[in-house]
Amino acid sequence: MKWGLAKRNNTALNPFEEFERDVKKTFENFFSLEPVNLFDSTWTPTVDVKEDEKFVHVRAEIPGIDEKDINVALEDNILTISGEKKDERKEENKRYILSESRYGSFKRSISLPAEVKADSAKAKFKNGVLTIDFEKKEVSQPKRITINVK
Repeated sequence: MKWGLAKRNNTALNPFEEFERDVKKTFENFFSLEPVNLFDSTWTPTVDVKEDEKFVHVRAEIPGIDEKDINVALEDNILTISGEKKDERKEENKRYILSESRYGSFKRSISLPAEVKADSAKAKFKNGVLTIDFEKKEVSQPKRITINVK
C-alpha cells in the first residue's frame, strides 16, 4: 500500500455522463459476438465512513486486488484511495457468455467528517477490505480573556 499526497482534480464524469456513456456502449456492442460488459472498465470501491468521539473509521471494499496496487493519500482532510485491478484472464479458445467482473483503475475521494491527524493513520488490508482508522484532532475550545479596567 502506498501513501502520498493527493492532488485535487475534478476530471471525473458526472453520473449522467457516465450513464449516457454506458448506455451508448451497450447499444454499440449489442449485436457483437464478443462478451459484453455492461459497464466501462472504470469502477469505484464501496466505502463506509463512521466516527466516534476520538476516531474516524474508513472501510473500503476492494476485492480481487493486491495490497501493492492500492494507493492511499490524505490532503486537506480529503482521503483518496486509488489503484488498479488487473484482468489476468489468459484463457485461449474460450468465449465468455457473461462477464460482470470489473477491472481497471479506480479512484475514490472522500471528505472526512472531522479534522484528523494524518500521522495517526492505521491501515489494514485483509480479504479485500481496506480499513483505515484516523485519530481526530482536538478541537480547540474558546478561551475566555479577562479584561482589567482601571
